[in-house]
Amino acid sequence: MGQQQLLLIVLALIIVGIAIAVSIQLFRSNAIESKRDILIVETTSLGLMALQYYKKPAELGGGSKSFEGWKIPSQLRTTENGNFKISTTSATELIITGTGTEVGTGTDSIEVQTTVTANDINSIIIN
Repeated sequence: MGQQQLLLIVLALIIVGIAIAVSIQLFRSNAIESKRDILIVETTSLGLMALQYYKKPAELGGGSKSFEGWKIPSQLRTTENGNFKISTTSATELIITGTGTEVGTGTDSIEVQTTVTANDINSIIIN
């Protein structure tokens, strides 16, 4: 009877250990996905600011149908969620890249790229 109880305790410990390992992995993947979503929201918000600049006349401090001259506000370049920079800018297109503080795979940080045009804002996940 003692061996059977010992075997059940060992089996229970193995099952609990596996459950803990699986839950840690699920928590980590959820944290990465959540951080990606936050980066998409923040780059889209920056894209909306750039679109306002694009549509505003030059007399009012805008770009007058051009993204050239727009810069990410200094207080928004780095947040607790990541760093943001303008990858490419032209008169008709602006690409904002957000690099997250969370590491996705290996040593690569999560990264999101948002393209802003006169009629559209699209985000893609790089990593």
